[in-house]
Amino acid sequence: MSAKFGPAGNGDAFYAAGFKSTAEAPAWLHAMGLTAYEYQCGRGVRLSDATAASLRKAAEQHDVTLSLHAPYFISLASAEEEKRDNSIRYILDSADAVARLGGDRIVVHPGGLGGRTREEATALACDTLCRAQKALDDAGLCTVRICPETMGKINQLGDLEEILQMCLVDDRLLPTIDFGHLNSRTHGAVNDRAAFAAILDRIRNVLGEERGRIFHAHFSKIEYTAGGEKRHLTFADEAFGPEPLPLMELLAERDLSPTVICESDGTQAEDAKAMSDLYAAAKQKEV
Repeated sequence: MSAKFGPAGNGDAFYAAGFKSTAEAPAWLHAMGLTAYEYQCGRGVRLSDATAASLRKAAEQHDVTLSLHAPYFISLASAEEEKRDNSIRYILDSADAVARLGGDRIVVHPGGLGGRTREEATALACDTLCRAQKALDDAGLCTVRICPETMGKINQLGDLEEILQMCLVDDRLLPTIDFGHLNSRTHGAVNDRAAFAAILDRIRNVLGEERGRIFHAHFSKIEYTAGGEKRHLTFADEAFGPEPLPLMELLAERDLSPTVICESDGTQAEDAKAMSDLYAAAKQKEV
């Protein structure tokens, strides 16, 4: 297996080319040599059966793997029980949507700390995820994988260790490793081969070889401040990282096959293609 690359949603070039429907994205991405696409439900799950069917058919025709980003307002460790219950419902809605798309991964933001210590918030998030997984199982959505995401702001739940601990709730959970977020919350410390290698090692050591090979990933350059993430940039930016080349080389050398979704600001498809090309070149060296 090889790593898959694609964008989060539709970038500027997609619309500039005259496309209007997301169902047209798989053909466009296939022509670029991309193999993944993350459907965006950050502001709520609103996916009609007709849209899901047309996008699923196009993705299957053009060999594009679909994933889905769950609503941003999920809060796994909220101080309010009602918000945690609602978060489980949002996860369930997201799982239903991605299943209708023919995909099997949903990316979930953990949310804030809910006024708790990081340890307390992580424990509560694990409990919420355990309940969410049971809700998926009860609904016949047991093949959908919940993928909690590392976050970019320091005051948010979701550093690397917290996300890995959440994934220990169930063997089906996969981490979404957002390398730009980790670079932001460490003020630029995740931007070289050694830092990337340490993250890949840690995933494998905590979650095992299989999940260490097929994890979900986000990658973009991100501007950060003292508090962490500020805004997403494009690969053209030279002031902030992380740089993709060292990570692409490691993925190729270690024969890892994650799904890597690019979240650049408007150039997500082009930058995903750049990563795919770097990965392909590194793979060729390994032959």
